[in-house]
Amino acid sequence: MLNRIKRGLVQSALGLSALGVVALTASPAAAQEKARIEWKTFHSKAMEGNLEGNSADRGAFVVTPPGYDQHPEKRYPVVYFLHGYWATPQMYQETMKFDEAVDEAARAGNEVIMVIPDGHSKLKGGFYSSSPTVGNYEAFVGEDLVKWVDATYRTVAKREARGLSGHSMGGYGTMRLAMKYPQTFSSIYAMSACCLSPMKVDEAGARKIEAMTEEDIAKADFGGLAQLSTLATWSPDPTKPPKYVDTGLKADGTMDPLVNAKLAANSILAMVPQYLPALRQMKAIGLEVGDKDFLFNDNTALNAELTTYGVAHGWETYDGDHGNRIPERIRTKLLPFFAQHLARQ
Repeated sequence: MLNRIKRGLVQSALGLSALGVVALTASPAAAQEKARIEWKTFHSKAMEGNLEGNSADRGAFVVTPPGYDQHPEKRYPVVYFLHGYWATPQMYQETMKFDEAVDEAARAGNEVIMVIPDGHSKLKGGFYSSSPTVGNYEAFVGEDLVKWVDATYRTVAKREARGLSGHSMGGYGTMRLAMKYPQTFSSIYAMSACCLSPMKVDEAGARKIEAMTEEDIAKADFGGLAQLSTLATWSPDPTKPPKYVDTGLKADGTMDPLVNAKLAANSILAMVPQYLPALRQMKAIGLEVGDKDFLFNDNTALNAELTTYGVAHGWETYDGDHGNRIPERIRTKLLPFFAQHLARQ
């Protein structure tokens, strides 16, 4: 599984960073004629005290639609977008151009605020999950971020006006947070979601992780870090510094099956039957994946699982790989989906 993640996601994530990691801001003109994107920071109490030292002062891009400044009486629905593993919001902005996407949506009559939070960590991603090692990324997004956005911007502050979406690791986060926070989000759109099937670590992988030094971690590539990152998120151990992970490797060289059980318990396919009431509360669920995406089979399995349990959802495949058509599809599929399903008052 991780080798496939390496082949697909690293190309996508590193491609996003090729143009540079730039935090874009724009100074508002007297009349805000175009969407404005700003990098903002706020304190997330949920992220305090994590063992990796991931900052509780979190950042997010916030995109306000054209006309936001001129109409102080007007409130807007919010689309939250979660980025992928090994990436940052800045990497995604370089390719996705979220401000241009919000501009296009506004011209089509779909005025929204778009928010892209920082899901990055020391190990390149917290999988929008909760762990004493990496921190509580679940509550950072599902609670603290939403409260901060509603308090800071003129939102329609109710679940019916909040949409959640994301790509790759962000697609995983979209599904996970929909199940954990049905009272917060009403509609979701997952693009090429990763981590749907159970992951597994074997003896060789566990030994490699046990041997990794801080220097090894700092210079590791995507494939060399992904398994450690998922273990830190889903198999944490606060008694085992400095990595604070339980690899499952026992003194006799065999594996503790509980570790792989923990990994499996965090796979979306395993979670679906436990969270059917939450999923059925969604007004709308959209799933999509490219027909050449290395995650095609896993996403197809999620579509089948939701169908088996009678969870209403949309499903679309298209001509594309893991990342080559995501900017276009944000404009032509994701934002129109939320235009149809989010409340505006």
